[in-house]
Amino acid sequence: MNLPSPAYGSVNELARRNINGVALPREYPAESCPIARSLEIVGERWTLLIMRDAFYGVRRFSDFHGHLGVPKAVLAERLALLVEHGVLTKDSGEYRLTHKGEQLWPLIWSMIAWGNANYLEKPDRRTYRHADCGGPVGPDRVCRRCEQVPDVGDLIAHPPRRPRDPNRDDPVSRALRRPHRMLEPI
Repeated sequence: MNLPSPAYGSVNELARRNINGVALPREYPAESCPIARSLEIVGERWTLLIMRDAFYGVRRFSDFHGHLGVPKAVLAERLALLVEHGVLTKDSGEYRLTHKGEQLWPLIWSMIAWGNANYLEKPDRRTYRHADCGGPVGPDRVCRRCEQVPDVGDLIAHPPRRPRDPNRDDPVSRALRRPHRMLEPI
């Protein structure tokens, strides 16, 4: 019997995603479910990190690649799928979130909040402030100062007090070492 390695990555991710040497498909044809349909587009490895970086303002293939370290072939495939399904657009070599892509922000925010609550210590967390009033934004997306729920473009991402790897020198990591307005190009 060919069993996968016990753990890979940071949260017990199985090292292989196949059964008897066959890669698992991306589609869930037997499921008539909005979660299954959504996973077909954004559920593959790397895709949500690509989306996170797009919200940070990453636009160029080389910057996605340099920041994430994703294999180029995988990155090209994921970006092409996101463009094909109208989540991103590609114009003059730059990728941008569409309205459909921006609708994923509450999902990304929920994952940020969940990951912070369960896996990161406070000094390791990026914080977010409402650009209009400067108030901190809580895990519920509500600004603690004005009690509004800011749009993603109205958030300023602040670097963690204790960065995971302060020696990373790619353009995205350098840009995110200082406060950065979400969606503004990096």
